[in-house]
Amino acid sequence: MSETTQGPTHFRLMSKLKAIGPYLREPQSQEGRYYFDCLSVCVDDKKSPEKREFWGWWMDLESIEGGFTAKYHIGKYNKEGKWVSEALPQKVVEEVYFTQSTFHQKLIDTLAEHFKLEVEYHTESFDFA
Repeated sequence: MSETTQGPTHFRLMSKLKAIGPYLREPQSQEGRYYFDCLSVCVDDKKSPEKREFWGWWMDLESIEGGFTAKYHIGKYNKEGKWVSEALPQKVVEEVYFTQSTFHQKLIDTLAEHFKLEVEYHTESFDFA
């Protein structure tokens, strides 16, 4: 008799991913694919909140055998509420990279500790190195 190893349920994953912080976007996530983003640095904090834009990153986490691949992008979150791929101004690079690396380590630790799953960078992911 063979045993089938099953991974965590979508709902268990969602619970643990939400606990990492305010990065998970539930409406854009579905079983096997999870969407995260981070508004790291406000472009102009003198503008009213509904007109503000942000520099940051977004990421698609996709289920693969034994874990996940993380495909990161960088750019600007515009006032229409959409991410646009765009090079970061030098003055915000350090902060955006810091928020991404902090989040990514929490993601790795959470999935390893609770589910014994690994996270690897997707081949098309932005390289934060």
